[in-house]
Amino acid sequence: MQVGMIGLGRMGANMVHRLLAGNHQCVVFDRSAKAVQELARARAVGASSIADLVKKLETPRAVWLMVPAAAVDATIDDLAPLLSPGDILIDGGNSYYVDDIRRALYGASARGARPTSPTSCSRQCASSSAATSKSRRSRGGEP
Repeated sequence: MQVGMIGLGRMGANMVHRLLAGNHQCVVFDRSAKAVQELARARAVGASSIADLVKKLETPRAVWLMVPAAAVDATIDDLAPLLSPGDILIDGGNSYYVDDIRRALYGASARGARPTSPTSCSRQCASSSAATSKSRRSRGGEP
């Protein structure tokens, strides 16, 4: 499996290490070139920009965001125009679930990418119809 990881802080970098240990290919990007270089030494494929990361991923792409909640919208704004129908965008950060639902309904889905469920979803989120619909789409089903 191939995954693109944007955000190589403590959580993102550790996830990449675990994915690499499981023999998955990771294409990585972070604003810190040092973080990218460190993971490239660990067998990840380094990217110099979000556009470079997208270019290095095979289609359909799976792109995992591990950026701070305050940076998610800007990162999606940079990333979404580069994605194609069938690509998967995973917000793995600690975003407020209402923001995840808003992004799924109005952001990535409008550009043809399949939004996924938040990785840390509250009971309220999990039971909401929007989150359930979002989760079904992430598995390839109908909303």
